[in-house]
Amino acid sequence: MVLTVSRDLPFAQARWCGAAGLEGVVVLSDYKTHAFGQDYGLTMKENGLLARSVLVVDQQGVVRYQEIVSEMSEEPNYDAALKAAKELSTPRTS
Repeated sequence: MVLTVSRDLPFAQARWCGAAGLEGVVVLSDYKTHAFGQDYGLTMKENGLLARSVLVVDQQGVVRYQEIVSEMSEEPNYDAALKAAKELSTPRTS
């Protein structure tokens, strides 16, 4: 499951997904409570926005992969995040 969280309002998120051609992505807004940014340490002190980042979280809610980019103009390494997500769904053999 892919979730995207931002401080944008839901209507702006839906417009962004439509413009980007994204389907099957759940968009969530941290606009009202700012709890997501606070809980995951992603709130930028300078402007109160969420840092551009990617997290892979397992079914127990444990963060297994995290990347926070240093500049908002940069993109995270999505290939590395996808690899981490796929490793979670691959059965381990002993």
